[in-house]
This record gives sequence, structure tokens and C-alpha cells, in this order.
Amino acid sequence: MSYGFLAELGLEGDQSGVYAAGWRAPSGEWIESTSPHSGEVIGRVSLGTLEDYEACVEASTRAFEEWRTWPAPKRGEVVRQIGEALREKRDALGELVALEMGKIRAEGIGEVQEMIDIADFSVGLSRQLYGLTMHSERPGHRMYEQWHPIGVVGCITAFNFPVAVWSWNALVAAACGDATLWKPAIPTPLCAVAVQKIVEPVLARNGAPPIFNLCLGHPDPVGEAMLADRRIPLVSATGSCRMGKRVAEVVGKRLGRTILELGGNNAIIATAHADLDLVTRATLFGAVGTAGQRCTSTRRLFLHRSIIDEVTSRLDRAYGQVTIGDPLDEGTLMGPLINAEAVDTYLAAIDTIREQGGTIVRGGARHTDGVPAGGNYVQPTIVRADADLPLMQEETFAPILYLVPFDELDEVIERHNAVPQGLSSAIFTTDLREAERFLCAAGSDCGIANVNIGTSGAEIGGAFGGEKETGGGRESGSDSWKSYMRRQTCTINYSGELPLAQGIQFGD
Repeated sequence: MSYGFLAELGLEGDQSGVYAAGWRAPSGEWIESTSPHSGEVIGRVSLGTLEDYEACVEASTRAFEEWRTWPAPKRGEVVRQIGEALREKRDALGELVALEMGKIRAEGIGEVQEMIDIADFSVGLSRQLYGLTMHSERPGHRMYEQWHPIGVVGCITAFNFPVAVWSWNALVAAACGDATLWKPAIPTPLCAVAVQKIVEPVLARNGAPPIFNLCLGHPDPVGEAMLADRRIPLVSATGSCRMGKRVAEVVGKRLGRTILELGGNNAIIATAHADLDLVTRATLFGAVGTAGQRCTSTRRLFLHRSIIDEVTSRLDRAYGQVTIGDPLDEGTLMGPLINAEAVDTYLAAIDTIREQGGTIVRGGARHTDGVPAGGNYVQPTIVRADADLPLMQEETFAPILYLVPFDELDEVIERHNAVPQGLSSAIFTTDLREAERFLCAAGSDCGIANVNIGTSGAEIGGAFGGEKETGGGRESGSDSWKSYMRRQTCTINYSGELPLAQGIQFGD
């Protein structure tokens, strides 16, 4: 099938997966990008070798050495133009995300809009890299702190947000004066190549050094080389908890820095005072959106015993209206899982749920009606459980939602927190005291806590990330820019004396 947006993005024919101050001639193996909707081959991309990786690091290091000398507002102007370039290609890139990853077209375009929004955020940030001034205890001295670029940022991204997460890191890092070396996910290579082709002309037009470089490659050798590389002071990694533990181990061993955004096992608590219309709408999007393949997807729904039957009935009806199929069709609400492996994981989870005593209210099988035989489609699934199932401790990256009753708020908050992950959370209630109880220090232990909105989706103005096995890192908004810079405390003695701190006397 022919897709006009591929030509608009410059993706006709075979593509190199390595950019090191310019596109490198293919030298590694070739992989095929396939549509999770149909299994059709979209294109071929070459993988990088260790030699390619080395060229990328060298190019990134040289670019950083120049870029850090540019005034921050001038760097921000380049980022502003990148935002404009993304605006011009928003729909085309969003449609590519839908084709290659499988999220519906509206979500794909929404993901590119996130890139545009973070570009706007980063432009403002380029004039707000504030330090502090402190009063010195020594007379005739002045103290202040300032922030400097950290260097080359290694950015490892996952398939489910194949373009936005790069921007959360790379555009903020660019405003801060850093270069970024991107190792994107293998299942979505064309998305990464397309982004590189959008941003590269903007840098060239401004005479900017090549601060964005790309090395598509396997976790071993390319990923492992990045983790162990002392020339990369910061590695930002998005993916599974298992992957994050490896990143933390290797980077930590060399005392490097990490930003880890890992698994989520997100829950909503709906109390007896909840607005059930809001609960239904938020849960439907949170659990079914992106076919349950968001790190913020809703996995668990704790319902007060007085409302569980009503909410179960509402969700059952709502799930019955979800249109499943081609993610590029305007009427589709849920697309496919990323690959056949993900389908197998979903089916294995359904078997385990039954073994552990869960009741399948709806779904629980492959979806085959009206979709291509090669598609990776499953039915969005509702599970009723009288108590927490052992499998609920794990994150199954698929549209499986557990409905579990509770009686007391304190008890359910404890159950809510009793999982290894800690990314996103929500409570639905019209009772102010219940809301505040959820948000207090003894409430939700997640990095994101919402009241009367769901777990899925976050604004770029707030720092994004979670606690516990989610990794503890923060990306995007607020003061997360500090992760991409190094702090320096400066003391200036403008007196003719040399007093020591704490009044120490040393010598005459």
C-alpha cells in the first residue's frame, strides 16, 4: 500500500539508521519495519555497528563543545524553529506513528503535538536557567550558583512513544547547551529517521553544530556501549523495569547519571462519592487508549463496594462500543499491539488470570473481526476480582483492566501502593477530605497523583516520572532541566583579606 506521508517525510526507499553529523552509509544489518495493523513491510532501515556508534559519539562531543558556547537564548531560537518544522510535518509524522507503532491517528498526531509543546516550553526555558545568590558568612565575599551544560546526553526510547520522549529529553537538553545521541526502539525505526530528517535542516540553516545524532542498534552492542561510555555523563532511558535495572547498574558503576522512566502499574480509586460518569470516561481512555501500551495506562480500578456493580455494568457497555481496527481510520478507537510477542504475552496473562481466580467480564481473546490476518489485535479486557490477584503486581503491557472492590479508603490506599511500580495514580471523589487524604504524604506513593482525572496522559509543564521501580527520574517540565546541567557554586572574594569559613584560624 502507498502512503503519501512517507514521501512527505523523505522515507521512500531504504534508509540509514545512523546519523553522525551526516547520514552514514549502511554497514550493519538491515531490519524491516512492519505495520502492526497488517504485518506489511513499510520500509527497511540499516542498524548501526560499534564503528557507527563511535562516529556518533565523536560527532556529538564535537558538537557539544561548540553548542555550549552559544548564548542560551540563541539556542532557544533554534529550538523554536524546530518546533515550527514539527508543526509543518505534524500530521504526516503523526500518521507515521500510527502506521508503525499502531496507536490511532488522533493519538499519533497528539504525540507530535507534545513535541511541539515541549519545543515551546524549551524556548522559554532558554531565558530562565536560573541560579541562586547566597549571603556569605565571610565579609567581603559574594556567593552564587550557576548551571552549565553537562555534555552529551544518551537517550534511549521505547516503541510506545517513538517520537515524543526524544523531544522531552533532546529539546530541553538543547536549550541547556547539550548534545543528544539517540538510540531509538528497534520496532519503530522510521519514526526516528523521520524526526532526524525534520530537525537536521533547521540546524544547518542556523549554522548550528549537529547536536542531534542517531544510532539505531541492538541493546548489545550499541546500547551496552552507550551505558559504559564515560563520554556520556547522562543516560535517559525509557522502557521496562528490567531494562532500567541494567541501565542503572552499568551507568552507576562508572558514577554516571541516569534519568529512568520505567514501568507503570497504575490504579484509580473510585470512592462512594465519585462521579460515575467521570470514572467511566477516564477509565475507558486510560485502559483502552494506545491498546494499553502506555506507561500511564490504567491497570487497576479499585471501586467502593457500593458502586462496583454499577461501574462494572457501565464499563461493559462502554467497552462494547470501542471500534477496533486500522489505526489510520478516523473511526477507530483502539489499534493493535506492537507485535506478535505482545499478543502472546496478553494471552498468557489471560490464562494466568483465570488460574488465579479472576473472572473475565469482557474480552480475553484475540480480536479477528474485520482486521487483517497479519494484525496483532486483541480484545480489550475487563477482569472482576474479589481480591488482589498475584498477577496485579506485574505490568502487563496490554489492555487488561482489573476491577476490585474495597470498603475503607485507608485500606485501599495501602493496597494501591503495594506494587513495585509507582508512576501514575488517581482518585475519583467529590469529598474534599478523601481527595486530600490521597494527596498527603501518607497517600499515593506515585510520581503523579490526580483527582477526578485519569492516570493516562500528562501535561508537559509538569515533571514526568515516578518512584520505586519506575526509576525516580523526571523529564519534560517544571525544573527537570536541572538534570541536564551541572551545578557550580561560586565564591568571589572582593576584599583584601582571606578569612576562612567557620571562623577558622590557620597560621598567623
